[in-house]
Amino acid sequence: MTAERLSKERLRLWLRMLRVTRQVESTLRERLRTEHDTTLPRFDVMAALYADGNGLKMNELSRRLRVSNGNVTGIIDRLVEDGCVERIAIEGDRRATRVCLTDAGRASFSKMATEHERWINALFEGVAEEDAHHIGELLHRLPTPLHDAT
Repeated sequence: MTAERLSKERLRLWLRMLRVTRQVESTLRERLRTEHDTTLPRFDVMAALYADGNGLKMNELSRRLRVSNGNVTGIIDRLVEDGCVERIAIEGDRRATRVCLTDAGRASFSKMATEHERWINALFEGVAEEDAHHIGELLHRLPTPLHDAT
C-alpha cells in the first residue's frame, strides 16, 4: 500500500470512528435526559465517583475526566443539591475537599449504569464478542497520548 493510500485509509477510519462516536453519544445523551432527567457529563462524574468508593478530590476528578475544575464544580454543586454527592473537608487542607456519592447517589447511578450497559449492548448488537475484542485491541495500537504522534 502506498503512503498516500494508507493516509487516505486512516482518514476514512477517523471519519467512521467520529460518526459512530457521535451517533452513540447522541443516543446516550437523549436517553439519559428522557429516562433519567440527567446529562452525560453528570453521568460521567457519577461514574468516576462510583468507581472510586472513597471519593476524589476535585482536582483528581477533573484530571480523571479531562475537564476543567470549573466544569466539575458546577456539576458537583447540582449533585450536592440533589442529595447524590457530599463534600467532605480534608483534614489539614482547608482549600481541598473530597467528593463522594451518597447512598442515594450510589443507588441512582447503579440503576443508570445498568441501563447504560443495556443501551450500549443494543447499539452494538451487530458486533460479535470476538469482533468487539479485536476492534478494542486495534484501537489500543493508537499512540497514547495521541498528541505524541504528531
